[in-house]
Amino acid sequence: MIWNKKDETLPSDELKKLQSKRLQTLVKRVYENVPFYKKKMDELKVKPSDIKSIKDISKLPFTTKDDMRDTYPLGLLAMDKKNIVEIHTSSGTTGKPVVDAYTQNDIDLWSEVMARTLSMGGVTKNDIVQNAYGYGLFTGGLGVHYGARRIGAMVIPISGGNSVRQLTVMKDFKSTTLACTPSYCLYLAEVAKDEGFDLKKMNLKVGYFGAEPWSESMRKEIEAKLYLKAIDIYGLTEIIGPGVASECDKQDGLHIYEDHFYPEIINPTTGEVLKDGEKGELVITTLTKEGTPILRYRTRDITYLMPKLCSCGRTARKMHRLLGRTDDMLIIRGVNVFPSQIEQVLLKVEGIEPHYLLIVDRKSQLDYLEVNVEMNDKIFSDEIKKLEKIEKKIEHELHSALGVHTRVKLVEPKSIQRSEGKAKRIIDKRQI
Repeated sequence: MIWNKKDETLPSDELKKLQSKRLQTLVKRVYENVPFYKKKMDELKVKPSDIKSIKDISKLPFTTKDDMRDTYPLGLLAMDKKNIVEIHTSSGTTGKPVVDAYTQNDIDLWSEVMARTLSMGGVTKNDIVQNAYGYGLFTGGLGVHYGARRIGAMVIPISGGNSVRQLTVMKDFKSTTLACTPSYCLYLAEVAKDEGFDLKKMNLKVGYFGAEPWSESMRKEIEAKLYLKAIDIYGLTEIIGPGVASECDKQDGLHIYEDHFYPEIINPTTGEVLKDGEKGELVITTLTKEGTPILRYRTRDITYLMPKLCSCGRTARKMHRLLGRTDDMLIIRGVNVFPSQIEQVLLKVEGIEPHYLLIVDRKSQLDYLEVNVEMNDKIFSDEIKKLEKIEKKIEHELHSALGVHTRVKLVEPKSIQRSEGKAKRIIDKRQI
């Protein structure tokens, strides 16, 4: 189902005209109202009048997470604070939080793009949306909430955690839709098994999963255990929250809402803009956001834009599901390793759960990667030879896929810490 047929099926030439007009307006506004951007554009000797069309976007400066931290809390505000109706921030676990400020028009925009997102998976006003994303300063909870409300669906604002209660509510209220992180979804499946909930008898039909990278193998795992269709969604606090892009029911790439968020793919080292189909770092410009509009935000997410139109009828370009991040990319003895690559290998091994922890260390000046992998009850055994055989098999598979040797250590079922939000996958002990 297409929520906004007019805007989601714009012909390419009309979309480009709209993007060009919106970019010109945006650049003029931030130049006149945000000293940070005026300084950056002046350093590049770019004036608003130099931006004639969307093709000129590469003349504009990038914005980074550090820029947003340096201007904390409201240094990127593009209008008077009295017009701001809501604030969200990132967690700030790795530094100062980044702030996203919303006007009422921004909230309306957020509701619109999230209504598109939920409609892509088939949610209508007759559905019951169990929203297990965290509410509060985190954008996940309210983003889904606003979209479901725009559609007219019933929302259960249960937020994250309290898993037995989640399952009880899911059963009693016959939830048709689940929204949470993919790792928490699989944890819910474990709890359901332990507590005697029959997920097959639930009413779930679709789930919206994001806020952390996940693989195609994990999708199959989720769909098999939860008996629903798993939809990948994408968003980030720096831009608006969830609602930047989403899969349709074809489950083959995420449509970017290009009428509001202009995507580019760049070489993360040189900043050069790459062609559709070429893998690199995703950069996004908010074309219509009012409170804290952002020029060319470097997301650090690695993906590529898919050049072919989708058979669903939408005309916006799609991006491939995330392949990793430039900042959680591990370099092991000169080899780039993404957790998502390791996850794909693990999920192909029978008896292995999609829960793992990567421990990186350095011994005798050499990087060393240990992969702690959780077994399920079926293969858990006291026979050391049997476990060693499985460990060797996984080490061989990882070497074939990554081109680097790893040490695999099987650990007992449910011994790796679960998360109600983003799963922690990496411990890097290297002193560099």
